[in-house]
Amino acid sequence: MGKQEKIVSMFNDIAGTYDVANRVLSMGIDKSWRNKACNLAYKFYDKDKIEKIVDVACGTGDMIEFWKKIAKNNGIELKNIVGVDPSVGMMDVARVKLPEVEFIEAGAAQMPLDSDSADIISISYGIRNVVQRQEAFDEFARVLKKDGLVVISEFTKNEKNSPLDYVTDFYMNKILPTLGGLISRNKEAYTYLPNSIDEFLTTENLCKELKQAGLEPIHTQAFSMNISTLIIARKL
Repeated sequence: MGKQEKIVSMFNDIAGTYDVANRVLSMGIDKSWRNKACNLAYKFYDKDKIEKIVDVACGTGDMIEFWKKIAKNNGIELKNIVGVDPSVGMMDVARVKLPEVEFIEAGAAQMPLDSDSADIISISYGIRNVVQRQEAFDEFARVLKKDGLVVISEFTKNEKNSPLDYVTDFYMNKILPTLGGLISRNKEAYTYLPNSIDEFLTTENLCKELKQAGLEPIHTQAFSMNISTLIIARKL
């Protein structure tokens, strides 16, 4: 089994407890991160009608719920939203919550979607789980309309420059795996999370990869002691 297949299998295993674990481990703060990402994206895209949003690595549908709710709150007509994920287990949970949404089993690097068809592509806390990351960015550029947006929320690698950075590091490496393991009965999955962040890119290097795909970063912002980073890029 390859690395990507192992990651998908791990998410299938924890799908049933994923939402509860997310809320507990983030203490609900992830809701504010998602809320800000959607609001800023709609502000930058600045249209009253949006034909299609594609949420990649959609998991249990958390981000889709935010896209729909915040579009409604801002008086934006969102005609279609699609969830894409290679984990059938995660999408099975999403389908129960969002029966009206179309979900497609696919990886980020090969999506069965038309070229120039999406206004916005989002991926929330999933890009570090994509093994073929540059190919995925190229695929995002293919599927996006000209001037369309990529909205990435992720735990990026940060240098430890302050005492708070060490507090965050202690939580991510010591407390999170234990607590996540208790909730999901799969400690390995929640040990993978901090390890995957340590092995991931800095925000600067992630922006470089986006540029290589013709996606120009127009906004970057760190939240909650640099735990979460938002990057919004526009297709040139």
